Amino acid sequence: MSNEFGFSINSLRFDENYTPAENTRLTTNFANLARGESRQQNLRSTLDMIDNRFNALANWDNPKGDRYSVELDIISVELNIDAARSDNALPIIEILQTTIVDHQTNQRFQGVTGNNFSSYVRDYDFSVRLLEHNKGKEGFSVPEQFGVLHGNLFQAFVNSATYKECFKKPPIICISVSTTKTYQQTENVHPILGVEYRQDEHSLTDQYFSKMGLKVRYFMPKGTVAPLAFYHTGDLLNDYSNLELISTISTMDTFQKIYRPEVYNANSAAGKSYRASLKQQDHSLTRIVYDREERGQLAIEQGKFVEECFIKPYQDILEKWSADFTL
Repeated sequence: MSNEFGFSINSLRFDENYTPAENTRLTTNFANLARGESRQQNLRSTLDMIDNRFNALANWDNPKGDRYSVELDIISVELNIDAARSDNALPIIEILQTTIVDHQTNQRFQGVTGNNFSSYVRDYDFSVRLLEHNKGKEGFSVPEQFGVLHGNLFQAFVNSATYKECFKKPPIICISVSTTKTYQQTENVHPILGVEYRQDEHSLTDQYFSKMGLKVRYFMPKGTVAPLAFYHTGDLLNDYSNLELISTISTMDTFQKIYRPEVYNANSAAGKSYRASLKQQDHSLTRIVYDREERGQLAIEQGKFVEECFIKPYQDILEKWSADFTL
């Protein structure tokens, strides 16, 4: 066996006909939407929300608000423990690729890669390892080296030839802010990302993502009612075009409204000092069916799956690879 890890990518269009692949991660937001009797209407409504949100933000030379649409592809990343073999690939990450379609010029642009982030190893870390580590203890703590293997795998993928052949720019991961931290509004306002929020102490998710080589900034775009967390590598404000930033805002603002309506579909916007709460009752529901309880249950099941099929069988190899990992 060689000591090199290899990566391969599969792409699946997320449209109203989307059906989760047999080997997909079932905890993803998009897989959750594609179940049940309302699946096709769910998907159609979600894509309409994304397009409408995109045109609301990209409102210059766009008088009817219908100039742009967004296409989404689910990018599934497989890891080959032995790069010389192709029969031991393990699914590890799923992200979204946006493509911007300009119907006025008939042009298509690659948008932001990343957006939603879903990972088997993260399921294991948060839903199995962290729970077992704190079971029966009075105080909360994290295990040693928590998130290091996951972070190194992510960085190895983003810096791989496989990633660079497919995507022009580093990923942006855009998710909800933490419910355990208070965010303070600043005077800094970006024309697309909106008003910036800051907080003095990073959340556990912020710390976990930092091991992936990602920095975080929090912005509340115009029309969004709570700040979003943008995880990135370089200069978030200058490395991406306005349309690229809008592609990730429109996509993830839509998913958050569906997934966390208490926060992102609240009936009033965040103030100067803000803490998100999933118990906030003054919010509206979208007409899109989303099973948040099922998603939580599946995260535990998939965390145990990756423990049995990935972590335990390859533990010695993974620990040595991670200890020796450098960019």
